[in-house]
Amino acid sequence: MATIDDFHQLDIRVGKIIAVDNFPEAKKPSYKLTVNFGPEIGDRLSAAQLTKYYSKEELIGKLILGVVNLPPRQIGPFQSQVLTLGVPDADGDCILVVPDKPDAVIGGRLY
Repeated sequence: MATIDDFHQLDIRVGKIIAVDNFPEAKKPSYKLTVNFGPEIGDRLSAAQLTKYYSKEELIGKLILGVVNLPPRQIGPFQSQVLTLGVPDADGDCILVVPDKPDAVIGGRLY
């Protein structure tokens, strides 16, 4: 069983999506995201299977939550630096976990 200390080892931050590109090399339909996590973390890259619910245009400027202290993960030719958090729908497609108010501070840490 995980402890509260285990949870505190994860660095989950608010990020703002600043760029979205198609990721045709991915096995499942995905986007390449560039996410800004504020001055302390900066911009990070993430691959995310979001094409069912989100267009590239609606993702730009969206606030998301991401785990910023996991090791990078190679996904085909792309290195994902951040785990963008989401939950599944009934078909297993990703719905983003997002702050429910636009005033969430970019780079703010989940507590």
